[in-house]
Amino acid sequence: MSGTKPDILWAPHQVDRFVVCDSELSLYHVESTVNSELKAGSLRLSEDSAATLLSINSDTPYMKCVAWYLNYDPECLLAVGQANGRVVLTSLGQDHNSKFKDLIGKEFVPKHARQCNTLAWNPLDSNWLAAGLDKHRADFSVLIWDICSKYTPDIVPMEKVRLSAGETETTLLVTKPLYELGQNDACLSLCWLPRDQKLLLAGMHRNLAIFDLRNTSQKMFVNTKAVQGVTVDPYFHDRVASFYEGQVAIWDLRKFEKPVLTLTEQPKPLTKVAWCPTRTGLLATLTRDSNIIRLYDMQHTPTPIGDETEPTIIERSVQPCDNYIASFAWHPTSQNRMIVVTPNRTMSDFTVFERISLAWSPITSLMWACGRHLYECAEEENDNSLEKDIATKMRLRALSRYGLDTEQVWRNHILAGNEDPQLKSLWYTLHFMKQYTEDMDQKSPGNKGSLVYAGIKSIVKSSLGMVESSRHNWSGLDKQSDIQNLNEERILALQLCGWIKKGTDVDVGPFLNSLVQEGEWERAAAVALFNLDIRRAIQILNEGASSEKGDLNLNVVAMALSGYTDEKNSLWREMCSTLRLQLNNPYLCVMFAFLTSETGSYDGVLYENKVAVRDRVAFACKFLSDSQLNRYIEKLTNEMKEAGNLEGILLTGLTKDGVDLMESYVDRTGDVQTASYCMLQGSPLDVLKDERVQYWIENYRNLLDAWRFWHKRAEFDIHRSKLDPSSKPLAQTAAMFPFFRKSPESKKPSAPETEADGFVLLGDTAHEQRKAAKGKTSEAEDSQPLEWTGQNLSKFEPLVQ
Repeated sequence: MSGTKPDILWAPHQVDRFVVCDSELSLYHVESTVNSELKAGSLRLSEDSAATLLSINSDTPYMKCVAWYLNYDPECLLAVGQANGRVVLTSLGQDHNSKFKDLIGKEFVPKHARQCNTLAWNPLDSNWLAAGLDKHRADFSVLIWDICSKYTPDIVPMEKVRLSAGETETTLLVTKPLYELGQNDACLSLCWLPRDQKLLLAGMHRNLAIFDLRNTSQKMFVNTKAVQGVTVDPYFHDRVASFYEGQVAIWDLRKFEKPVLTLTEQPKPLTKVAWCPTRTGLLATLTRDSNIIRLYDMQHTPTPIGDETEPTIIERSVQPCDNYIASFAWHPTSQNRMIVVTPNRTMSDFTVFERISLAWSPITSLMWACGRHLYECAEEENDNSLEKDIATKMRLRALSRYGLDTEQVWRNHILAGNEDPQLKSLWYTLHFMKQYTEDMDQKSPGNKGSLVYAGIKSIVKSSLGMVESSRHNWSGLDKQSDIQNLNEERILALQLCGWIKKGTDVDVGPFLNSLVQEGEWERAAAVALFNLDIRRAIQILNEGASSEKGDLNLNVVAMALSGYTDEKNSLWREMCSTLRLQLNNPYLCVMFAFLTSETGSYDGVLYENKVAVRDRVAFACKFLSDSQLNRYIEKLTNEMKEAGNLEGILLTGLTKDGVDLMESYVDRTGDVQTASYCMLQGSPLDVLKDERVQYWIENYRNLLDAWRFWHKRAEFDIHRSKLDPSSKPLAQTAAMFPFFRKSPESKKPSAPETEADGFVLLGDTAHEQRKAAKGKTSEAEDSQPLEWTGQNLSKFEPLVQ
């Protein structure tokens, strides 16, 4: 406390009381105002606290420093250091215990008058009070008094003098301290070291000195300008802070030669530094004429022995109020709480909130730390948002062995829940690719098997200029339409779309039957119509209308189809062109778009985004010329890549274009699981080596590890090693045999086994085994661990009985 600026002190053992010190001592009581109104005469400290003035002590003028007695009893005893160097014990009138009544008013007087700069009570021996004074050439500057010692004239001379000529009361003056230290120097700050009640750290004029009261003739010191405000970290007793001007020095008393850390503040000089009593390693600093308190969080990070690296710190600033701050004081027990006081005695109760550190658990629960508390927030089981989370989906799919079915590849979409139409399209595409690749390899090995996994875009490019159109009759109508002759490549494209099965048969009947069984009446009718079988389309619609889950309106659609006429200016064509846009089902829309379109102009079918990509591509393969088909496939591929639509894998295949499409899909959904399994299914080596593919695979492996799905991750690694020859071999377990050099595989079946110290010894002869068991062979002493080279571990039996 300097000049007239107030200082503030919390009571050591009464956590709801504090003292403001300037020209007088004012005791306040803090109470909560959360559920009550502000009392008359109370001072608002914060939104939920207020202070009430309990008492004022004006008996100690010229105060320079104040220290609150650390013991429980008496609870309101304070030591006041004055400008003349005297230390006065005073009270705030709250304690009437006669046992300590004689302490009140006792003065401790130095030989020569000079300013008292600092006071410090010993935390272990609570009767000892250290005082730091200004320099005097013939006197000591560090005096240690015992406030309760029983003085005798022979040991401590005592005299009674009048304070002034007008006073009638006398007081006890103590003039002989227990210890006198720091001769011919000034003491600016003091603190006792908690690890030993006999050690006192003093900030002298040009050095920090540690005095040992057991041998006052010796001291340990270090030259420094940072001698003000010395204070010990309450959680790390070897760490001390001090300051000078605008710099804070952090010292380690175990290595006292130089500061372990220097903190540079603003150009303004510092006025106070204080460790937080409820938080490890948190230091608060205040500069002159500032409303900012700067906080330094000393992080405990391990460093190598002898490393000169400075400790890690996190710095932040807080602004408790708008006015300049004269002083502050940490609350002794409430976490990160402090009270600040301004030069005009305006006070504010303030809590420094911790930085909140968030962490997601692998199973989507959220945890965060705030101070000493750890909070966990988990989703409710009936929360729909949890079901939509991709991490939850991938976790459930992993449990169902999603992606691992390499025989019936299409079943993987069922393992995924059979809810996503894009996943269904993807796995059916991969199933057809695998099926027709194996079929081609059997017919002509190495011929076109790799072309299948390149996608329809590459397949149709290989047949440009080879296809001509021809007239085909409708079934159920007296009409002909131009349809492209199906060459081998277009047939393969239709097979990948699922319209026809493998072989030379181009009949879509089996496909229509499967759609009808699944209840996809509208889609089946559209496919029948695209194959010029309007009679079958009408039949399917009627079946759908009469089924339990069918739509009765399908009868109306069937009736409309039955009235089809090829005349361009007919009323039927005019009405269907207008009303088809009002139909909700996209397949019903494209049916009428197809019937009302001009020959060669099928945009109403090709660009209906709600129709499955495989159906639009199959339609294009039947009705578009080579040039039209190539342009359409190219445009559709780019759309699929940009949107990250998995249906586009049918076009791109497992190529670089497929990786681009999958990248957009992962960016949109985060589904690295599907991306990993898809690219492993049949991608060429150069695609598997793509950084993006490897990134998805490694991230999925890390996810499985984070979920502790060790067996699932092992299954995935085995699956990967089968499909990706370039993947690294799995880690092997090394076996070491200290008694011999031979590999376990060299063990002869007939060789007997002996036991020594719990280990089975394997040898070529009984003689060697006996020598090994007795420990007399030099080989046993000089043997080296065997180097394991990846043999199959499953052939070994346990070696420990």
